[in-house]
Amino acid sequence: MEIVIANTSHTIYADIICKTIEDAAQVRGTGIAKRKPAYIATKMENGNAVIALEDGEFAGFCYIEQWGHGKFVANSGLIVHPNFRNIGLAKKIKLVIFNHSRTKFPDAKVFSITTGLAVMKLNTDLGYKPVTFSELTDDQSFWDGCKTCRNFDILTRTERKMCMCTGMLFDPKNNNKEASKEVKESVFQKLKNIKQNLFLKKDK
Repeated sequence: MEIVIANTSHTIYADIICKTIEDAAQVRGTGIAKRKPAYIATKMENGNAVIALEDGEFAGFCYIEQWGHGKFVANSGLIVHPNFRNIGLAKKIKLVIFNHSRTKFPDAKVFSITTGLAVMKLNTDLGYKPVTFSELTDDQSFWDGCKTCRNFDILTRTERKMCMCTGMLFDPKNNNKEASKEVKESVFQKLKNIKQNLFLKKDK
């Protein structure tokens, strides 16, 4: 298995990457913003993505996005093909894309919004902390990307203060790993309660 910084030669995998992301969203029944192959290909061409391959077969992917004139970056679209799940590949991809982000954009805050508990755990291990959406980028183009998510109505209804996703942030000027376990658990529980209430209201 190789995990490399993607380039133009990897654009042939753009279609299967988008299909894998779409299929995962349907299986999970939660919000994952859709992306078009052309968008994924651009990320590869710009050196803002990593791809995992096993003897030329697509195994996993993740890409970098810049927001707020480079003040924020996000590691988005983390996906592992079903044929390569449950072997720890997502964690390896996450580490590679995170280190690539820190090298390419050393002064930027790295953030994530996700509904996946596994991704939250990976983020926490890397030093992210859970935060409110107000601490994330206010770049409108980022939030416009949520329009293809099935939970976008919740985001708009709460005036972009919260949604089913959890916001997480790594600040290079602050060692987030020092945050106590009790603080992290408290914030996660509050976010969980808020989302449960939102979900119940949505179903009524």
